[in-house]
Amino acid sequence: MTASSPVLVWFRRDLRLSDHPALDAACATGRPVIPVFVHDDVSDSLGAAPKWRLGLGVEDFAATLADKGSRLILRRGDALAQLQALIDETGAGAVFWSRLYDPQSVDRDTRVKTTLKDAGIEARSFGGHLMFEPWSVETGQGEYYKVYTPFWNSVKSRDVDAPLSAPPKIPAPEAWPESDDLDDWAMGAAMNRGADVVRPHVRLGESAAQSRLGAFMANIVQGYGESRDIPGQDGTSGLSENLSLGEISPHQCWHAGQRARQEGKQGAETFLKELVWREFAYHLMHHTPRILTENWREKWDSFPWQDDARGAQVLAWKKGRTGIPFVDAAMREMYVTGRMHNRGRMIVASYLTKHLMTHWRIGKEWFEDCLIDWDPASNAMGWQWAAGSGPDATPYFRVFNPVTQLDKFDKSRDYTRAWIAEGRADPSATALSFFDAVPRHWGMSPEDEYPDPIMPADEGRKRALNAYENRDF
Repeated sequence: MTASSPVLVWFRRDLRLSDHPALDAACATGRPVIPVFVHDDVSDSLGAAPKWRLGLGVEDFAATLADKGSRLILRRGDALAQLQALIDETGAGAVFWSRLYDPQSVDRDTRVKTTLKDAGIEARSFGGHLMFEPWSVETGQGEYYKVYTPFWNSVKSRDVDAPLSAPPKIPAPEAWPESDDLDDWAMGAAMNRGADVVRPHVRLGESAAQSRLGAFMANIVQGYGESRDIPGQDGTSGLSENLSLGEISPHQCWHAGQRARQEGKQGAETFLKELVWREFAYHLMHHTPRILTENWREKWDSFPWQDDARGAQVLAWKKGRTGIPFVDAAMREMYVTGRMHNRGRMIVASYLTKHLMTHWRIGKEWFEDCLIDWDPASNAMGWQWAAGSGPDATPYFRVFNPVTQLDKFDKSRDYTRAWIAEGRADPSATALSFFDAVPRHWGMSPEDEYPDPIMPADEGRKRALNAYENRDF
């Protein structure tokens, strides 16, 4: 390694230039910087929608780098092998990257770091995807937190690093290595015709994410405490899509929220708590990775879940044809936009796991395939929270009534009108888009009659409570 040996910056779910500690450190060396994205088994294992959205993010980020006089080098295959090949081709003496925390990424990154260091290559990982490293937050007894409120109380007054500015210049190497063609990867293939429907709803890249944050702070955050629960309104930040791929950092969101709080905007603290809820999910995934695949509360292992992902009721749930308008509207919103309102997520998850007595893993895996804002920790914790099997979960005896919830949070029926076409003389464009997004073999049409409930709300609640009775939760 010499003073002119390039530094490889290995990008993954951190597709931004500003507030990027790994990129900032690489540029600070004064050596040439070669940005790299490797499409490996981890990214290739993503579901249809998140993989497609990642491909769009990579394409946009490559264009952003090109505008700065840099390039994003694309390679496909085993991450370690591709990084080693680039080191051989470029004479790079260091590889920097931002940490990820899911078990699959941790295993990969540990192998990469160990192997490169053994070969005399500087290998450094940096923060940036989280505000608080999961191992840095402990109870007074030196244990991890199992309940959200004490976790919030522990971190709410901590100093959060001020966001870094984007590097004014990214030093380029004298010669660039060869790069794959992104189109050859066909990262959107599994989306089929749904890609054209969802694409207009995507807010792509760092610039769009910053604009989204600014608009939220200017126009929405004041009433966020109430508006976040009204699915028929534009009352949330929408930033989950951008946070999932690191097109914006949680630090940037936190400091914007703190400024809003200091300005007296009432919903700002609720927004900060939502950012910390995301941190709590990662805290739990780090300390108890079983949350991704197994019941976090082991006492739920004997619960008689229905575990047939192809059963008639599960298929009706997936199709947005349960006959329960709130559930169906939320599922259809997901197919058209790639996202789902948070209140809708609670309702569809509660209905699947409690009214239909279906294992939460089936819903979690379906969301993994359908959400453009998919996040491993938040998705798993959200499903287990709704099912009752997870940390800080909704009590097993609390069964959301999707009918009364609709009356409470969609009184004017703006939400259901936006997403359900059947039985309407003049259905909305968004409701009709649903039929263009879903698989043709589902054989659905806006001319169909809207179905009767596959499980009425009261009947489903009674059945769930009977199943819970006399169980030691």
